Amino acid sequence: MKSIQKNEANGQGTVVQLLLPDVLRKTVLDTVLEAGMEALREMLETERSRLCGERYVHDGQREAWRSGYAPGELAMGGRRVSVRRPRVRGKAGELVLPSWKRFAEQDPLSERALEQVMVGVSTRKYHRSLEPMPAGSKTRGASKSAVSRRFVQKTAEHFEAMMRRDLSQIELCALLIDGLHVDEHVVLVALGIDTHGNKHVLGLYEGASENTTVCKGLLSDLASRGMRTEHSLLLVIDGSKALHSAIQAVFGERALVQRCQVHKRRNVEDHLPMSMKSSIGSAMTKAYRCRDPERAERILVGLAGQLDREHPAAAASLREGLDETLTVMRLDLPEALERTLATTNPIENLNGAIRRVTRNVKRWEDGRMVLRWIGAAVTEASKGFRRLRGHKGMLKLIGALRAHDAGLGITLETEERAA
Repeated sequence: MKSIQKNEANGQGTVVQLLLPDVLRKTVLDTVLEAGMEALREMLETERSRLCGERYVHDGQREAWRSGYAPGELAMGGRRVSVRRPRVRGKAGELVLPSWKRFAEQDPLSERALEQVMVGVSTRKYHRSLEPMPAGSKTRGASKSAVSRRFVQKTAEHFEAMMRRDLSQIELCALLIDGLHVDEHVVLVALGIDTHGNKHVLGLYEGASENTTVCKGLLSDLASRGMRTEHSLLLVIDGSKALHSAIQAVFGERALVQRCQVHKRRNVEDHLPMSMKSSIGSAMTKAYRCRDPERAERILVGLAGQLDREHPAAAASLREGLDETLTVMRLDLPEALERTLATTNPIENLNGAIRRVTRNVKRWEDGRMVLRWIGAAVTEASKGFRRLRGHKGMLKLIGALRAHDAGLGITLETEERAA
């Protein structure tokens, strides 16, 4: 006891304490895995005895006989593990043990590969993220190429399922659209907000640029899958002229377009010298947060007038689409909901999740690969979706949209006939 205390005093005891948890963890894990493999073997042997009877016991009524073992594989721990499969032969040929059939049909490897990549594990390092198998176990299926094949298959399935999703049952109040640049491709992402404030990734659309044709393609795809376009909808965009034109072509007067206030501020600041960015940006923010659309418009028009002489490009940028940056302010929504829907921040957060997932990609092969990865990323991100900030005020938004419908002569009966 004294020697132990002495060693601890010298620092040696600390080393033992640090190593002990690792030794115990490895021992427990090995014990559990070995026990699991032994339980599997006993289960298979029990089923074989049920079919063939007890070993070395004569039975003239039996209809199945033991036939040794054959090499087999089962999915386990993210890879395929070699397991000796007990064989049984009957009068009509070989019989498959029920447990073996059930385990063999379960193949979670593709889901495991997808999950690992989504949390940031590269396909090259996939094998290092797996739990160790008992000593002497033969495994395969954890190589970079095998994981890549499973990942491609699974992401393709998820993307196709997302793009076939029926949108007719989602009661949308708002639609946020933004473009994401990936390599030489632009992918438009559509995020819908329903009447309860829940978020839904509605679709993706790929193109070489954010032009009107691509934007119309996205909206047409959403409409073809059931998104209702016969009633008024709030559309929040970053200010893209092509997207604005496409929205007008599809929705017409039913579109209540909100230009992102954050993008507008950045665009104006980009035309200003460093010494003026902060003051002009702060003045714009103050205008957008005053909650009085008429006062906000006066402040912004006054700012544009101040900039006319020294910085005409900044003044023109501020005036361009100014009215649409105040759309939600005119709807008289609760403050929290107004501030949320005045910008594209909800979809920017989604784009941030996409960038985190795709950061390990070194080379993009084609547009199909881009869509697969982004589809997988938005599926992963949607698992953590929360209701829209300010969702308690959704009834006010619904009322404002219905009032706009009434002004256009659109009633529930009109919508039902259109449907």
